[in-house]
Formats: sequence, C-alpha cells, structure tokens
Amino acid sequence: MTNFEKLQEIFRDVFDFPDMIITRDMTAEDVEDWDSLAQMNLVANAEATFSIQFVLDDMLSWKNIGDFYDCIESKLK
Repeated sequence: MTNFEKLQEIFRDVFDFPDMIITRDMTAEDVEDWDSLAQMNLVANAEATFSIQFVLDDMLSWKNIGDFYDCIESKLK
C-alpha cells in the first residue's frame, strides 16, 4: 500500500465513508463534515500511522490534501 493509499484510508476512517476517493487538489470545502474536529482527527491519525509529528507551521501551510501529503512525505525522508 502506498503512502497516499494509507492517507486515503485515514480519510475513510475519519469521515466514516468507506468508498471515499481523495485527490491532491481536494480541500475541506469539498468534503461534507470536514470541520476543525475532523481536521484534528486527520492530523492525529496521520501522525500515528506514519510515526511522525506535525508542528503548527506545517498545518497552517496546507491548502489541500496534496500539501498535507507532501508534508507527510517530507517527514518520512
């Protein structure tokens, strides 16, 4: 499973939507129920799944799922 597929699984779990397909250009506006609590759940699940830690500056820089994913990848290197 690729890291992007793992991230997709996180989104599916957080939003309880087993068939959800994410794209790099998706934003919170594209996903019903993506609010601040869902955002924190996404961050916490990504940190646990990938054994990484985000800082506030990371999270403030994300404009879409692609930015979120790129940040994950940069922390895995």
